Amino acid sequence: MVLDKEFLKHAFKQKLTSLFAEDIIELNKYHYFTALGSLVKDYISENLMKTNKYYLNHKQKQVYYFSMEFLIGKLLESNLINLGIKNVCEEALTELGIDFNEVLSVEMDAGLGNGGLGRLAACFLDSMASIGIPGHGCGIRYKYGLFEQKIINGYQVEVPDNWLKEGYVWETRKPYKSVIVKFGGDVELIKEDDELKVIHKNYEPILAVPYDISIVGYDNNIVNNLRLWNAETVDEDFDFSSFNNGDYLKAAEYKYSVESITQVLYPDDSNEKGKILRLKQQYFFVSAGLQSILRRYEKMKLPLNKLDQYISVHINDTHPSVAIAELMRLLVDEKSMSWEEAWKITTNVMAYTNHTILAEALEKWPVDMFKKLLPRIYMIIEEINRRFCGEVFDEYNGNWDKVNEMSIIYDNNIRMAYLSIVGSHSVNGVAKLHTEILKNQELKSFYDFYPEKFNNKTNGITHRRWLIESNPKLANLINETIGTDWVKHPLELKKLEAVAYDISVQEKFANIKKENKINLSNYIKSKYNINVNPDSIFDVQAKRLHAYKRQTLNVLNILDLYNRLRENPNLDIVPRTFIFAAKASPGYYLAKQVIKLINSVADKINNDHSIRDKLKVLFLENYGVTLAENIIPCTDVSEQISTASKEASGTGNMKFMMNGAVTIATLDGANVEIKEIVGDDNIVIFGLTAHEVIEFYKNKNYHSRDIFNNDARVNKILTQLTNGFLNVSNYEFNDIYNSLLFNNDEYFVLKDFDAYVDAQNKINRLYMDKEKWMKMSIINIANSGIFSSDNTVAKYADEIWNIKKINFKNQSLD
Repeated sequence: MVLDKEFLKHAFKQKLTSLFAEDIIELNKYHYFTALGSLVKDYISENLMKTNKYYLNHKQKQVYYFSMEFLIGKLLESNLINLGIKNVCEEALTELGIDFNEVLSVEMDAGLGNGGLGRLAACFLDSMASIGIPGHGCGIRYKYGLFEQKIINGYQVEVPDNWLKEGYVWETRKPYKSVIVKFGGDVELIKEDDELKVIHKNYEPILAVPYDISIVGYDNNIVNNLRLWNAETVDEDFDFSSFNNGDYLKAAEYKYSVESITQVLYPDDSNEKGKILRLKQQYFFVSAGLQSILRRYEKMKLPLNKLDQYISVHINDTHPSVAIAELMRLLVDEKSMSWEEAWKITTNVMAYTNHTILAEALEKWPVDMFKKLLPRIYMIIEEINRRFCGEVFDEYNGNWDKVNEMSIIYDNNIRMAYLSIVGSHSVNGVAKLHTEILKNQELKSFYDFYPEKFNNKTNGITHRRWLIESNPKLANLINETIGTDWVKHPLELKKLEAVAYDISVQEKFANIKKENKINLSNYIKSKYNINVNPDSIFDVQAKRLHAYKRQTLNVLNILDLYNRLRENPNLDIVPRTFIFAAKASPGYYLAKQVIKLINSVADKINNDHSIRDKLKVLFLENYGVTLAENIIPCTDVSEQISTASKEASGTGNMKFMMNGAVTIATLDGANVEIKEIVGDDNIVIFGLTAHEVIEFYKNKNYHSRDIFNNDARVNKILTQLTNGFLNVSNYEFNDIYNSLLFNNDEYFVLKDFDAYVDAQNKINRLYMDKEKWMKMSIINIANSGIFSSDNTVAKYADEIWNIKKINFKNQSLD
């Protein structure tokens, strides 16, 4: 199929007719989007079938990326770019009298993720397809995603994210590939012909129905797959006898309990029902995914004992770690393989990425709850743990303290990160610093025991989404300046360093930044009725709301700057616009209070005319991929201010850098590597180091009240939180106040405050020198290619999955 302009116009009108049976002039942008998306999907499907056929016929090794989140954002523009038909589509629609950008705006962000974990997974899928790695995603088709965030009276209010209300043009339901997932029940072990047989009865069966979304490679004919599982009743007819007898609740109870599995991302787990639902979600998609993989593998007619030579399964954080026990169950119980052979295959198949060093994020499950919901899986984990503890016991000469320290099951809990390490052949961190902390502190015992398993793979982002799509004018300027090789070889961006001091190039970069800032200013005016100065510094902190990410530190600095402006409205500063965007977990009260604080500070500052509009504060609601694509291209200052040692990597830091923002940062996560690459002159670093933070925790010699008592600025700011200064109740921010003083400031906000204020003052001085600032901006862009997920995925493929790239370009896929 050749998609030239005339063919597209004809096919588009035909698609409108077949879908809606209306003349084009009777339809609107929503119909146009559906028709164009459907037409593009038809085109993609041909290459999807050819790609799958090639993988099957050539017995190609494939990787399956298991993740609770895939924050894929909108797909129409991305697919058009990767197919190389964006321009011709725009021309075709324009000639039909249709506004192409309006059509693009109709698409909703898919409600399949929350933060960096899900966006990383989406970037990885894009890169796998684009560099020729046979790789697919496996996750859950959430009906309502996380939530849609509304800000009402300054508070976060969660409402359902009904992203599927109009259907989803990119998905294909495949009920004929459904599988059964079993929960609860009783497990009986019997001997039959000298073999141990497992009888699972009285279980609750759930039908896992796959919905497939095509992942299009860039300019290479490859189309991989993201398979999302939906929970449905095995028998779609509910209990009509109960219904007809008037017991409506009983009749619908089973259907509701089943569908709840795929209703929302991260249900509130502050109660037992929520915990059970989370565990159900994890086992549900893992079991369905592995059953599907084995079924596909058997089509290749290869011996089961060679599974690890053709299949890799990557566990994205601990959420899918139950996959290790489930693969053992499938091999031992369903395929009658010996434990020893099954364990060898399982550990060779599985690889694990750790994304955190926060203790609360290293998932644990209560034994009693786990055993009741997944009785056979618990038995398998018990056996894995028994054998592993025996190895530890032997290695450490009967040291029971070491055995208890490393045991997967301990203190009536199952430690899923430990299961992930024991059951995988590779354990990677996501930034150099993060990996070193894992090896030398958080997981030191496991590193000492399995040094060969541990490695680093610093995160990456797809430059196709975060530069070519989100900042097309900048991408075009880069093409004009250094050519187009960087699109397929992002390290080629390094050539921009040669023009970083060129005044004419700097002016062009500056003009594009200004245009992007005007666009965002117009959006803010239309949505919030707030005037923003596009000549001000756009200082942005856009990321998940968590105490360790320290949005609070940012707010305290804003209050300090505001206090200085109130005392001296003539203060010599560049006007500054502070922009926040973040969602807080519904059950995370302190984080939600920080959102209220930001909005209260914004109300106070934005309505104070005495400071002459030198300062504006904005909280942009419902942060997601599309909003990020609007914010990031116009950002001057990228806030990456987490407590050193707490952020595993970050990917927002890379997106901002790639679009020419200058980073203000602690030496945490991938900030360390950004600093190494761009040099000290092109980033602003402040605050405690990871080593210093760890030492404070260890020695317990930090006392936040000393800073409160000795720093007049801190004293004044914190007092303003509780004395009505912000036009709220004196008690409104007590929890934030207490966390900083009476709970001893766990994330060292006050300890780093002075250094942060100095760093912000340095930013102000640097920005006043326009040539120097643009030089810094261009050097950041030039050095961002190393953080393309193409490079990251290539390392995973070579060093963990043992999968080679395929080149389909200009070749038949048959």
